[in-house]
Amino acid sequence: MKKTGLLLILALAIAAHAQQAAPTPADQPTPDGTLFSTSTFPIERVETPTNADIYCAGFISAQLLPNSNYVAGGLESPSTSKFVRGDIVYLTGNSYQTGQQFTVVRELTDANKYELFAGQHSMLKAAGQPYYEVGRVEVIDSRHKTAVARVNFSCDPVNPGDILVPFVEKSPIAFHPPARFDRFAPPNNKVGGRILMAKDFDGELGNGAKVYLNVGGNQGVKVGDYFRAVRSYTADLKDPVDSLSFKASTSEDTQKKQPSIDPKLLTKTNGPTIHVADFPRRAVGELVIVGTTPTTSTGMIVFAMEDVHVGDSVELDEQQ
Repeated sequence: MKKTGLLLILALAIAAHAQQAAPTPADQPTPDGTLFSTSTFPIERVETPTNADIYCAGFISAQLLPNSNYVAGGLESPSTSKFVRGDIVYLTGNSYQTGQQFTVVRELTDANKYELFAGQHSMLKAAGQPYYEVGRVEVIDSRHKTAVARVNFSCDPVNPGDILVPFVEKSPIAFHPPARFDRFAPPNNKVGGRILMAKDFDGELGNGAKVYLNVGGNQGVKVGDYFRAVRSYTADLKDPVDSLSFKASTSEDTQKKQPSIDPKLLTKTNGPTIHVADFPRRAVGELVIVGTTPTTSTGMIVFAMEDVHVGDSVELDEQQ
């Protein structure tokens, strides 16, 4: 009898706990009184860029950087051609002084020559030259024809031929508290642009990835601004891979009239027509600006609901 009573009490306690822990229905207010909607779900927890993120992000410059100062080799040359933190390197060029610090940058070229979206190459050409930030060196001896320096910080190994520009301190990014992510927000008519390219020439991107935009200081973009990455379904329709899914059958064999997607592009059926252009655009992620030039900016993806693509549109987050 006692065992039965204990079991009954335990069962009632479990049921009460389950009732308290049950998720709030979509049509009921949350404990703070907020109703669920497209603008209150889900919550984005934004990453804060580290110093390594900020100083290793790279950039696109409309002006070619001077290349008269560059890395010539190192203490173990020619046996070693990759130099990292703590290594000694030799610098060719002029006006070196002991104690000077230089950022090591690499002029980039895409060996694959493949466009990730139509018109990418022409847009990149108009934007300027992409550069990768490799690391930082400090001159420790300037008495010789080639100065001697130590690698104080490296994002990737420093190579002979990498060029040197005077080091400039960068601003840290302030912490961003959790916020609601509106996946179907309409255009806000604020500053907008496009992701032209990503670091390492990647095409599909997630949290932490670095991207380069075709808007910069001339449009009012500044370090610490947040941008929303958005994509329309017509962009998927134009993609050579994603468009294949639109061509696949989505209907059941028992449907009398099967729908068709945009009959001007795909095969028309006797059923209803689905116009992809009428679908709402969807927000796919959030990025923060970590560097700017007058015409371009570098961003880091800090929140992603799905893969962010090179070619996606961006707009200044109106919550900022």
